Amino acid sequence: MSNLRKGFPVLERYTYLNTAASGLLHEKVLEFRQEHDLDFLISGSVLKENQGRLLAKVREEVGESFNCEPNRVGLVPNFSYGFNTLLEGIEKPKKVLLLNNDYPSINWPVESRDFEICYAEINEFLEENIVEVLKKEQPQFFAFSIVQYINGIKLSTAFLTQLKKDFPEVIFVADGTQFLGTEAFDFDASGIDVVISSTYKWLNAGYGNGFMLFNKDIEGKISPKHLGFGSLQGKYKAQEGNFLGKFEPGHQDTLNYGSLGEALKLIKDIGISTIESLVNVLKSHAKQVFTEMNLLEEAVVKRGEHSSIFNIKGDDKLYQYLREKDIIVSQRGEGLRVSFHYFNTEEELGVLVKALKAYKK
Repeated sequence: MSNLRKGFPVLERYTYLNTAASGLLHEKVLEFRQEHDLDFLISGSVLKENQGRLLAKVREEVGESFNCEPNRVGLVPNFSYGFNTLLEGIEKPKKVLLLNNDYPSINWPVESRDFEICYAEINEFLEENIVEVLKKEQPQFFAFSIVQYINGIKLSTAFLTQLKKDFPEVIFVADGTQFLGTEAFDFDASGIDVVISSTYKWLNAGYGNGFMLFNKDIEGKISPKHLGFGSLQGKYKAQEGNFLGKFEPGHQDTLNYGSLGEALKLIKDIGISTIESLVNVLKSHAKQVFTEMNLLEEAVVKRGEHSSIFNIKGDDKLYQYLREKDIIVSQRGEGLRVSFHYFNTEEELGVLVKALKAYKK
């Protein structure tokens, strides 16, 4: 485990339990970024002559990581850009199912457009709530986070796969930002139509890069309108025609997308199964401890499968107390959000628990 912490200098300074807010920069990613910009400094446009090969390689790495053909991988700067582009390509009016109090970057763009909207409640009966609303309201689209950003409530991929089988006409659009990088994910087997993800959290790829995964049947169901010279450039855009390019109308940043490629190589070297196992152990122990300390909301305690994100009871004073002890968490919702990734340890969980108990005295 100690070897997996190497390359993340932040971990030597803080008890960092905040990947749900921002992942960390690994030294290998930093090395790529420094070499890239040095090459740009001394080569100028000569470096950019090779950008097509670099971007094609990144698509292939994304596709390999999540089982999606590279010509169905879109490279976008972040979730919001990709999602808004997709929404603009939906002929309105349409009825959309959202989760009440889901991530604002999902709900706000939908609510600001001319869609009819229905909602399912996020609680211990989330799956039943979704099925009930799908049956009753019969929406054309379902847009949702796989993992909830405030409290970590998670929709299992098994549930989503079955849900798509039960409601095949509904287009599923998933935010994978708080999910991808924590466990193995097979996009083509999932049944989800579109997955969009920023990659600065659990993939530790830095800012300014993200991706979209499209299933084989989505083209024709949405008609994105963004166009630019970059829409026609590149090996995989040519294969896909204009559809993929309409999500990539401008210049693509080889520094940021190259960083994503390096981050995915690091995950491949470690092994996603290893990461999943480490995260599972930590999140199980954390849920047990937080439940015993009466720190979790009832809906989380009552559910079975959960992510490695938890919202524990706490206020601004507790937040400041933890920060003074170099324990990094976030203030979200009505409490403090704590999140564990593969580079965290049981000892760090112990540091947090000790601090929480000391604060109560």
